[in-house]
Amino acid sequence: MQKLNFPTYSFRFKNSENKVSIFDEIRKKFILLTPEEWVRQHVIHFLLQDKNYPKSYINVEKLIKINDLSKRYDGVVFQPNGEIFLLIECKAPEVPISQQTFDQIARYNLVLKAKYLMVTNGLNHYFCQMDFENEKYVFLKELPEYK
Repeated sequence: MQKLNFPTYSFRFKNSENKVSIFDEIRKKFILLTPEEWVRQHVIHFLLQDKNYPKSYINVEKLIKINDLSKRYDGVVFQPNGEIFLLIECKAPEVPISQQTFDQIARYNLVLKAKYLMVTNGLNHYFCQMDFENEKYVFLKELPEYK
């Protein structure tokens, strides 16, 4: 897999029927290793190891309903009160981050109402803080530590 713009982490892999899977610490199972999953697993390790986010507050790949459509978010981090602290959108490294990507996470956030957003393709990372009052997001240099 491609080298990403994250620190180096150690991962567990499994080979089965000529397909490689990677162990997901959150879902506690092996997941087929795709380029997007490679990015998602780096994000999970980044949150756990570099930002000290509690593993029990992280949720990965769950369905949500947006305007009667079923969508799937890549990841969220909850706060102890159940509100969403961070919403994460991962793309494969070859997928450029575009306005469409930000529109997608903004649509998801209309329902989820996360305080922070993270958009990444593993090479480029964007962190935003929501300004709900003015209906916009403010770009940050880095993701805040978990509080």
